[in-house]
Amino acid sequence: MPPPSAPGTPGGGARKPPSEPGTDPVRRAVPRRGAGDPVKALLHRHRDLCERAVDPLEIAAGLEAQGITDRTAARFRHRDVFSLAEELYARVPRGGEPRAEPKPPMPVPHVRAGWALSSLLPGVAGAATVAGTRLTQGQPRLLVAVAGIVAVALATRAALRTGPLAGPYGARAHLPGPRGPRPWTLWLLGYALLGDGLLHDVLTGGPDALPDGAPGGAWPTATVPVLALTSAIAPAAWCAHLLTAGARRRLAGSRGLGEFTAAARPLLVGTFALFLGALAALLLLCGKVLKEPAAYPQALTLGALLLLARLLTVHRHRRAPALVLGAAAATEAAALALPLAGRLPHLGFLAAPVRTLVDTLGEPAVPALTCGIAALTLLLHATRTLTRASAHAPAGAPE
Repeated sequence: MPPPSAPGTPGGGARKPPSEPGTDPVRRAVPRRGAGDPVKALLHRHRDLCERAVDPLEIAAGLEAQGITDRTAARFRHRDVFSLAEELYARVPRGGEPRAEPKPPMPVPHVRAGWALSSLLPGVAGAATVAGTRLTQGQPRLLVAVAGIVAVALATRAALRTGPLAGPYGARAHLPGPRGPRPWTLWLLGYALLGDGLLHDVLTGGPDALPDGAPGGAWPTATVPVLALTSAIAPAAWCAHLLTAGARRRLAGSRGLGEFTAAARPLLVGTFALFLGALAALLLLCGKVLKEPAAYPQALTLGALLLLARLLTVHRHRRAPALVLGAAAATEAAALALPLAGRLPHLGFLAAPVRTLVDTLGEPAVPALTCGIAALTLLLHATRTLTRASAHAPAGAPE
């Protein structure tokens, strides 16, 4: 009589022992440890950010600064970056200590007397310089002009080293001093002061003499736009303060990055328009007092360009302002150089574009078009960068 079949083995065969790992050629691959947890690898890559953060939105801003978008978050099984940041914040180990209630990642900045007063110094120094040149003649006027330019430069430097124009509140330790756009800024301001008069002289066969600072001289200086721009540092500081304070309030109250961007865009456009309104009022006032043309097109476009460049620089986006300001300065330099080069034999065609533009729209068209196009370029860039949470959070890195 044959022995009974072993249970569970068809045909009475003995049950085969399980194969040892690596001996069965058709065995199913065992998933690697942690393959079902894609967030774990992301947590390891951004551990410092997650451990330092005091709020999930700060982690979201840091991830956004690293190029992680909502589409990227979908690969980590989350609907958006903010949802992913919430999980990272909840999972990061914190030494077993009880986690405190989430706090706003950054305090809303307050108005301080130091930067509020220092922002007025360039306008005061500029007004004193203009008054001194109007009350003097000859050599003393030149000395007063030189001393005034030095005083305005020092006052402007002091105003830009404190307050909202110096950099993001609470992040100054991580922000190197902005040096890239400085030479181009000085050129643009110098052209606003002397460029239109010099271009007129170049196109009419001059210049035959150096500028003497007199409004009706052979090489007239445009003091109204420069005086208004130096005085506009004060409203620029206030507008930058309003932008920073408003962005931080919206950053603390937003549920996600998309919600913050939607709220920050009208804030940016509103503060930008507020500055242009203040600059237009200063141009009107200075023109009335000095009895000179207000030079609205060239001064407003230059003021808009300089404000946007400064806002981008202090919010850790330095490359675009340096490039755009450099391109604007090079364009103005070319507008002066081409007519001079056109005086050489057989090179008269070089002066034709500048001469045609000036004959049609006048000398102010050169700086107005140059700075206007440059300001529009930076405005489009700012609406994409300064409306991101990473631009207003300490976790972002310089561009």
